[in-house]
This record gives sequence, structure tokens and C-alpha cells, in this order.
Amino acid sequence: MASSDEVKGLFPAMAERLIPEKAAEVNTTILFDLSGDNGGLYWLQIADGAATAGEGDVTDPAMTVKASADDWFAVATGQMNAMQAFMTGKLKILGDMGLAMKMQTMFEQ
Repeated sequence: MASSDEVKGLFPAMAERLIPEKAAEVNTTILFDLSGDNGGLYWLQIADGAATAGEGDVTDPAMTVKASADDWFAVATGQMNAMQAFMTGKLKILGDMGLAMKMQTMFEQ
């Protein structure tokens, strides 16, 4: 089980791993609604080929990712395939499915 600090650390790390040229046309906010004792609300804002991350709720995100904190930690660290997690219901996407597909290519592994 990932600690709360490990889960919280995923989002600044994602912002740093953004590939600017893959996100050049993206201007959006993604909310991560993670359940469990180590969960919480986190967001990633992508604009002008850069990303920033934070904690808490946001108004009107383009996409919301819902998962247990442990499942999202496994997906974000490469221990679980994102598509497989989605297909088995461990990862739910609300909103812009096109953004969800694009998200798979916007970050360095």
C-alpha cells in the first residue's frame, strides 16, 4: 500500500514528466478523485506545454479520474496498465475520453 505522501508525490512528478511538444495544443485541468485512507483530491493543469499540480478540488475539470489511491499509484508507477485498469473498472474516467487517450502519450514513463 502506498503512503499518503507517496500518492501526493505522484502529481508534481507527473507535471515534471510532461512532454511539452505532446501537450502543445492541450489547455485543460484534470481532477484525480482517489479513494482510500491514502487518497484525496488532486489536480493537474496543463497549458502552453507545461503542467502544474496541486491538491484539493477544482471547478469544472475537463476530466475526472476516479480510482483507489493504491490502484492509481500502481498505474502511475507502471505496475499496472492504465487500459487494463480501465477495462476492469479499477480506473474510471468522467468527462473527456479523448483527453484520457491523449494522456497516455503526454508523459515520459
